[in-house]
Amino acid sequence: MTKMKKATLIIKNIGQLITMAGPAPRTGAQMSDLGLIENGGIAVSGEEILFVGESEKIEGQAELAEGCTVIDAKGMVVTPGFIDPHTHPVFSKTREKEFEMRIQGKTYMEIAESGGGIRSSVRDLRETDFATLKEKTKERLDRFLSYGVTTIEAKSGYGLSLESELKQLEVINELNKTHILDLIPTFLGAHEVPDEYRSDREAYINIIINEMIPAVTKNNLAEFSDIFTEEGVFTIAESKKIQQTAKDAGLKLKFHADELQSTGGGELAAELGSVSADHLVYISDDGIEAMAKSKTVAVLLPGTTFSLSGKQYAPARKMIDEGVIVALSTDCNPGSSCSESLPIIISLAALQLKMTAAEAITAVTVNAAAAVDRIGKIGQLVEGMQADITIWDMGDYRELPYHYGVNLVSQVVKKGKLAISN
Repeated sequence: MTKMKKATLIIKNIGQLITMAGPAPRTGAQMSDLGLIENGGIAVSGEEILFVGESEKIEGQAELAEGCTVIDAKGMVVTPGFIDPHTHPVFSKTREKEFEMRIQGKTYMEIAESGGGIRSSVRDLRETDFATLKEKTKERLDRFLSYGVTTIEAKSGYGLSLESELKQLEVINELNKTHILDLIPTFLGAHEVPDEYRSDREAYINIIINEMIPAVTKNNLAEFSDIFTEEGVFTIAESKKIQQTAKDAGLKLKFHADELQSTGGGELAAELGSVSADHLVYISDDGIEAMAKSKTVAVLLPGTTFSLSGKQYAPARKMIDEGVIVALSTDCNPGSSCSESLPIIISLAALQLKMTAAEAITAVTVNAAAAVDRIGKIGQLVEGMQADITIWDMGDYRELPYHYGVNLVSQVVKKGKLAISN
C-alpha cells in the first residue's frame, strides 16, 4: 500500500492563484491564459506540490505533517517562481563608466572597438580569483531571489580562454550546490574573440572546438552551448561550425542572434534545433517563420535595448501572432543590462513590446521553462511539480507591470522551503 504524502506547507487565502496549468509552453492567444484560481490554496509535501485548488478545500485534501508551515496569503497574488532564461552573472567588475559614455553619445560597438565591452570584462575576470568571483556572483543570486526569481540560466563567456571559461563554469556549478537558487549552466566561449587572437580568429575558433568544448563536456560543466552570432563577432558560417560541434558533443544549443542587425541568426538557431534564440531585435520575417515552425523559444531582452538607449525593440507582437514561443529575461550582465529584476523587465515588456501582463507572466514562467528545457518540472503550479512559489504584495496580477520600479515580493518559496519573507 502506497503511503500518503503529508503536507509540509500550506498557502491559503490566495486572492489570485496563477497556476499556469494547461498548455506548456504557450503560444498566441494561449499566452493570456494564466490558469487563474480566485481565492486559491496550495498544499506542498517536501519539494513537491501536492494539491492546488480552492482555499477552503486545500487543508482537507492532505494530512498535515507535524510542524506543517501555514502561510496566510491574505488575498495576495501567487505565481510560480520566476525563471530567468538568459543571464551572465559571473563577472568581476561593473562597467558603469561605459554606461555614462553611451549617455554621452558613444555606441556599444564604438566602445567595444576601443577596448571596452566584453573584452574589458574578460581582462577583469582573468585577474580575479575564484573565491572573489564566487562571492560577487552569490550577491547577484541573492538579488535575483529577492525579486521572485527561483531559477536562472547562467552563462560563462567572460573568460575566453580554456582556464578562465572553466573557472566561470566551476563557480556556477559550485554555487548551484550551495545556493538555494537553481542555476542552469551554459558555455559561452564564443562570446567574443579575445585580445590575443584578434589577428587570428581561426586559431581561437579552433581552441573553442578542440579544447574548450571537450573539456566542458568531459567535466559535465554545462548543459547548453551559446554563441554571439553578430556582425563583427561570429559569422553565420563560424556559428554553424562551432554550434554543430557542441551539439555533436552532447550540449543543447542557445544563440545570441539578430541583436544589432539582421544576420540570419534566428534562422540558423531554428535549423540546428536550438532550444532558444535570444535578443532578436532585428530578426527577419523568415527568421520568425522558421522559429515558429521549429519551436525554438524566442527569449526577448528589452532591458538590454533600454540600457543601450535603443530605439528599436524586438517585434514581440508579430512573434506572438505568428506562433513563436516567447520568453523574457533580464540579460543580467556588467555591460548592456545590469539588473537582476524580472519585474522591471515585465514593465518594459508592457510599455515597449506591447505585451499584456498575462503574456509577460507567461513569458517568465512556463515559456521561460521551455527556454531552459525544464517543461514539466518548473514554471507551473500543478500537482507533482517542484514547489517554487512567489507571493506578491498586490491584489491583482496586472499591478506587476503597472507599479514599476519597486519590489512587490512578499515571500518566496523554493523547493517547498520559505527562502524570502519580507
